[in-house]
Formats: sequence, C-alpha cells, structure tokens
Amino acid sequence: MKLIYLYTNSFKGLSKESWMLALVMLINRAGSMVLPFLGVYMTNHLHFSIENTGIVLSFFGIGSVIGSWLGGFITDKIGEYKVQYLSLLLSVPLFCLIPVFKTEIGVGAIILIQSIVSDSFRPANSVAITKYAKPENITRAFSLNRMAVNLGFSIGPALGGILSAISYEFLFFTNALAAFMAGILYIIFFKKRNKVARLKAKKVKEVIEIKKENSPYRDGKFLIYCFFCMLFSICFFQLFSTLTIFYKNTAKLSQEHIGYILGYSGFLVVLLEMGLVQIAEKYFSLAVTMFLGTFICGLSYAMLGFDHSMLTLILSMSFLCVGEIWALPFMATITALRSGKNNKGAYMGLNGISFSIAFIITPYLGTMIAEKFGFTLLWIGTGVLATFIAIAFYFIVPWMIKDRKETDKSYV
Repeated sequence: MKLIYLYTNSFKGLSKESWMLALVMLINRAGSMVLPFLGVYMTNHLHFSIENTGIVLSFFGIGSVIGSWLGGFITDKIGEYKVQYLSLLLSVPLFCLIPVFKTEIGVGAIILIQSIVSDSFRPANSVAITKYAKPENITRAFSLNRMAVNLGFSIGPALGGILSAISYEFLFFTNALAAFMAGILYIIFFKKRNKVARLKAKKVKEVIEIKKENSPYRDGKFLIYCFFCMLFSICFFQLFSTLTIFYKNTAKLSQEHIGYILGYSGFLVVLLEMGLVQIAEKYFSLAVTMFLGTFICGLSYAMLGFDHSMLTLILSMSFLCVGEIWALPFMATITALRSGKNNKGAYMGLNGISFSIAFIITPYLGTMIAEKFGFTLLWIGTGVLATFIAIAFYFIVPWMIKDRKETDKSYV
C-alpha cells in the first residue's frame, strides 16, 4: 500500500500545462519509430555496409548539434511557443522525403536536415517545462514528459517492427502524421496561454530591469558537466544504433522481436519512472542519483559482453531502463538549476548539444569497434567507461550546484 501511495502521490501537483506538454510529446513520439530502425533499414533494405551505416547515422547527430544550438538560441529570442510548433510542422514534409533517397549521400543529407528541424524542438520544450512547472516540481515535470516519450517509444517500435516487415515507407509516413497531430494539438492548447504569458512578461520588463546573464559557453563548470553528459550519452545512445544491429546480427532476433524488446523498455520506463524519481528525490542527493543511474546503465551493457540469451537481453534492458530513469531527467533538472532566469534556452541548448554530439560519435564509433573488435569488447568497454563517468558525476554535480547557490541569490 505504501508503494501504491508513493506512486500515485508522484503525479500530484503537476500543472495542466505540464500534462498537455506530455500529451503532445506522447503523440509525437508514438510515431517515432524511425530512429531505432534506421540502422536495420540501411543495412538490410538499402544494403549499406555496417561502417557506412554508422557514418550516415552520424549525420543525425550533426543535425542534432545544430538543431540544439539553433533551438536554444531562437527560443531566447522569440520564445518557446513558436519554436515548438514550427519544429513539429516543418518535420512533416521532411519525414515524407526520407524514403525518396537511396544513396549514402542522399540519406545522410535528408537525415541531417530533418534532424536540425526536429531537434530545435528539444531546448524549447525544456524551457516550456520549466516555465509551466512549479519550482518544487521541476524534476517530476521533466519525468512526466519523459514518461510520455517512453510510452510513445513503447508503442512506436513495437508497431514499427510490424510495419517495417511489410514496408519501411510506413515508418516515415507514420512519423510525419504523428508530428502533424502533435503540432496542431500544441497550437490549439497553448496559443491563448502563450499570449497571456507574453503580456505578463512584458509588464515585468517595464517594471524591472532585466539582468544580463552570462553565456553558458563561458561557464567553465557547466562545460565540464556537459562533457560528461556527452560521454554518458555515447554509452546510452547505443540503444538507437549498435544495440539493434547486435540484436539482429548476433542475437539473431527478428525485426518484430527487436520491436517488442524496445517496446518493453518504453513500457517499463512508463511504469517505473515517476515512482523511482519520487524515491530518488526523497532519499538520494542529486550526486548519488546520477552516480547510480549512470553506473546501472553501464552494467546493463556490460552484461551483453558475456551472454546474449533472451533472458539476458530482457534483464539487460530492464537495468538500462532503471539507469536512464535515475540519470536523464535529473540531467535536465541540474541544467535548469544551473541556468539563470533569462538564459534557460541557451543552457538547455548547450546541454542538448552534448547529447547531440554523442549522436555523431556513437553510431560510427560503436559500429567501427563492433566490426573490427567484436561486440564483446564494445559492451565491456561501455560498462567500464560508464563506471568512470558515474564517479565523475558524483563529484561534479555538488561542486557545480554549490557554486550556483553561493554566487546567485535568486537561485531556485
């Protein structure tokens, strides 16, 4: 009974806007079945080599870097409302164009453009979460949003595995439809609220002189933190590239079974996230939570270096889900705490860039190591690297947050 109360209590106090942001994210991500299958699509359908597939997937990361920077920059200029709906609606035709291209250069180019447009959404969305959430509920608001992402991710890949067995084109057109629906819903709900928020902000500007705040690109401690976020992402994001290839080529899973395992991961995160976040907030410090989350993610990959039976695959994915719950939403919270009141978009954008750089490095590095040295070395090496990152987070997080408390009297 205590666990049930703790779980249900974790949803209390969240604003209507936070719930709607999560619903928009759910609809958008329910159609996001392309990314986990891009590697399989290029190797099996377009017959690219594994190494060339890794190079093409890196263009997604390059676009993500540009999109994260551009999204953060524009958000601080024109607001998160316009950036989010433009990103969603402009993604629609780009998703439809992906299956038109059949060469490495063509696929890389369209993925680059699509990634720039889609990933400009992320820093704007993060700013919106901090804007509409109560200060004491920021982590849970991020967790609710991530829960929506994972619920969509549990639906998308499972459906994607079935559809890709029929035709890969269905994946791209479904993504386009979901992005369109999410964009329209977002505009309908937030158009009036955005006008009210802008009027309030305008009145505040007329009364209070806005303090000019430092750029995150000159914040040395935050740059170090983002570097380790990037290293963590290099480990974690193998979920979207090398892990699916490992499932297909080494574990000999069908596309449907790959979709089921990925769907299981999304479902498990939805089931556990809010409760585990509540436990972490109540019993752990930010440093301990980040240590545990990062270490458990590394452990989940290291297990695959010793066995790839179905039981091990499911157990590994279960550990990965718990690890990401105690890492990813708290990374966003730490970024929000480190930023000021008027440069959240830039801070969220820079932190997003650290994830995006990993999207460039991970597919190429992972596929190269797997092809030249084997998956066993890749998975064990990932576990060792994640352990090192976990130890680094344990010391960096309190060092950075303490510095903000001492230097910023308006610290939340």
